[in-house]
Amino acid sequence: MQSQRAAPLFRKSFGVMQLHMVLLVVVTGVVFSLMSQNNKENESLAALDGTKLKPAVSATIDTANGSAISLNPGATKVIDVWEDPQCPVCNTFEQANGEFIDDLVRTKKANVVYHVVSFLGNESVAAANAAYCAADEGRYLDFHKAMYLVQPVLENSGFYSTENLIKIGSYAGLTTSTFSDCVTKGSRLDKVRAAYESMTKYKVQGTPTVFFNGKLWERKNNAFLLEEFTAAFEAS
Repeated sequence: MQSQRAAPLFRKSFGVMQLHMVLLVVVTGVVFSLMSQNNKENESLAALDGTKLKPAVSATIDTANGSAISLNPGATKVIDVWEDPQCPVCNTFEQANGEFIDDLVRTKKANVVYHVVSFLGNESVAAANAAYCAADEGRYLDFHKAMYLVQPVLENSGFYSTENLIKIGSYAGLTTSTFSDCVTKGSRLDKVRAAYESMTKYKVQGTPTVFFNGKLWERKNNAFLLEEFTAAFEAS
């Protein structure tokens, strides 16, 4: 009888132990997952270490043009760039042509107009708002470059959080409470909304989309080739 009572007691104890082991595995898995995520975020932000800032460039919000961010208005040549902060192809475009475009702005050879749209989800909206906050302080080009350098592989992964957008801004020379408050409060969401809604007006269906002096750039190659982009600019 004693052994018969001990057997179910043992099975019950073993069952409890199994449950504890399962819970331990689950909790451990969650902890390691969070640590892994933090490491990935740190590694991504580490790409901005050693960032060298260029002089600030004032920006104008062109309300008549979907609240686009206009850099160097008044220049004879105009380049309209439509992009979403989470768009991976936009990142490819930026890596290929970003430095050339940056130089066009800084040497006043073109008015580059950025239409920061946000159709890929909430993190696109948050990142676009932060981009407008950066433009307010003349740091759009620096923030734009930094944002793409750390663009997460997965859309809406949680990486473009308020905290990380503020950290990205710090690498782009945005260390004021004005910037962090703007990001935290979503102070430029009206501009973000206007930019998104203007896609229909200009018949833009995806990103990146580029216009040279109002004419749609239609690439001859699938890849974004700098020589093709520069030739299109010179011909515009």
